[in-house]
Amino acid sequence: MPAELATLPQTRPAPVDVRKKHTVLIIDDDDTLSDVLSHRLKQQGFQTVAAYSGNAGLEQAKAQPPSAIILDLALPDTDGLSICAQLADSPETCAAPIIILSGKEQPGLVRSCRAAGCHYFLRKPYDPSALLVLIRQAISDANDWDGDSDECEV
Repeated sequence: MPAELATLPQTRPAPVDVRKKHTVLIIDDDDTLSDVLSHRLKQQGFQTVAAYSGNAGLEQAKAQPPSAIILDLALPDTDGLSICAQLADSPETCAAPIIILSGKEQPGLVRSCRAAGCHYFLRKPYDPSALLVLIRQAISDANDWDGDSDECEV
């Protein structure tokens, strides 16, 4: 079974609350992919914000924490794994689930992404329907977390 299929949720995701506009931050240097993905997500009722470099995405996420983050690993200014780890470790952004969307292929990549803090991994080219399911599942899971504080697990 391909690695990207192993990360798909096995249960049907709970519906995302349509009364609340969830924001998805797209961090990818491919502006065409970002624009197409943004358009598709807006059609599904999401708000989107795009950042075309890792550091710009990190700053955007801290300034306005999104409901979910889609992150590419191949970024012009830094390694996507380090951005993933910073997002997962930051008190401002750790509650936002991270979905890695990458064309990279190397042994242990999915494991490295999970260790850096990502929730799901999807390989490019990707199935838009599968990505939508992952986004909804990730937001639903994050909203179901009933911790005693706003801080994330350490």
